[in-house]
Amino acid sequence: MVRVIGVSADCRLCAVFFILDWYESGAFYARLHHERELNKSARLHLFSNAAGLMPGMVLEADGSNLNDLKDGMLMTLITYRAARDTRLHMSVWGMPYSEQFCFRPQEEPRPHIHGTLPARIESREQGDIYAWLDNQGRYRVKMDFSREDAEPGYNYLWIRQAKPCSGDTYGWHTPLTDGTEVGIAYEDGDIDRPYIAHAFHDSEHQDIVTRDNRSQNILRTAAGNELRMEDLRGQEHIALTTPFGGTQLNQGHISDEQSKQRGSGFELRTDEYGVIRVAKGLFITADGQQKAVGEVLDMETALKEIDVCQQQLKALAAAAEQAQALEADIASQKAMFDQRLKPLNGMIHSHGPQGVAFTSGEHLQLAAGQNVAVNAGGDFSSGAMGNAAILAGEGVGLFARTGSLTLNASEGPVQIQAQNGAMHLSAEQKLSLISASDILFAGKKKVTLIGGGSYLVIDNGKVEYGTDMTYTRRIKRTYLTAPASLSGMMPSFSQSGICLSCLLEAAENGAPILIKGE
Repeated sequence: MVRVIGVSADCRLCAVFFILDWYESGAFYARLHHERELNKSARLHLFSNAAGLMPGMVLEADGSNLNDLKDGMLMTLITYRAARDTRLHMSVWGMPYSEQFCFRPQEEPRPHIHGTLPARIESREQGDIYAWLDNQGRYRVKMDFSREDAEPGYNYLWIRQAKPCSGDTYGWHTPLTDGTEVGIAYEDGDIDRPYIAHAFHDSEHQDIVTRDNRSQNILRTAAGNELRMEDLRGQEHIALTTPFGGTQLNQGHISDEQSKQRGSGFELRTDEYGVIRVAKGLFITADGQQKAVGEVLDMETALKEIDVCQQQLKALAAAAEQAQALEADIASQKAMFDQRLKPLNGMIHSHGPQGVAFTSGEHLQLAAGQNVAVNAGGDFSSGAMGNAAILAGEGVGLFARTGSLTLNASEGPVQIQAQNGAMHLSAEQKLSLISASDILFAGKKKVTLIGGGSYLVIDNGKVEYGTDMTYTRRIKRTYLTAPASLSGMMPSFSQSGICLSCLLEAAENGAPILIKGE
């Protein structure tokens, strides 16, 4: 008995694959391979002359005791042979019929492409200066052998580019622009899995490294951003440049476009703005570390110099306190040294073993929200070709421990005022007031001269002098005339202190003292 089943079992299996999204998956092809192996487990062969037999039919053998024929024989191959002098001979090949698996013909070998094929990157716009990519970073290409007259950018499907490094939203991707020659390879030779294996320079797209610069290693983008590493012995350098603003970072043997040396070390330059922004701290030093041996934040030498200056300043502060001079704020300097400078906590520390210089063609400004401390282990010099002003909201103290304190004016006058208080000039030894011209002693109310117990008092138009010793007058003549008086020009002092606007005006005009009303 013969019954026809067609390929129903095969279709049922494929339907299962479609439902489970297994079609062309690894499990799909593994199942097909497994069924092909099961097809080989038993092969049935018979001869017949029944012309109605066809592949796909199931031949059921009644009364057969063969285990392989209990469910019937699925005919898979039939060959026919006949002639005028002989009857029809049919050779039937098949396999035991099963509901668990079905017949799978031998897989036809897929076409393979080994090696690479030349192609060109394509964009929708010819000469596009930017790469044309999809949302997965894939490219469109046109094979060199293609003669299809397709719309630009649609000669081939989207294909991936092989890269030296890749990962989830990280990797190395240098975009390929329109017209770039590439080599298309196929994964395991599979024509359905092409990818861009590499890119080429050609006669229209010159290589960036030739015999003229064979010692250089260059990574350059289409817009001119460049990383250049020079391997010429004795002239090694690295240059990172961008054309915008002429911004460059040069390291090592620094040279110009003609390879002429400009210097050595490193150079960071730009024609635009520049910012160095750090959150924890910045240490700038000229104290070298040969071959980079040592800790990065090795500030021992710099901190030692500051500590020595602080110890000297502390001794001077003690002497100033003993002399009842205005004391320096040593505590705040020590706190900054311990809490900020040592751990480099939110600080900028500049250090030069042989010196640090700040220069400006116009203005140089130092400003601090709290204190400004300037310490020197040797001399401290400050000079100005114009005016020099020291303005203080509270007090100003000058203290010289062992040397002299000198105030000189080569051309102009010297003016010292206590506008809202007393003034004291005192000396342990001799005090001299000398003038090559006149000396004026004036007091609006009273003038008193005392020496060795003798005194002279000029008070309210009266003159009184006295002594408990000898009074000697050595004169040539004495004239007695009518009574007379002389009024001196007395300065006018404000009782309300100096206002902020007055202080700013004094700073603007370079005047150390401003008397209100002048």
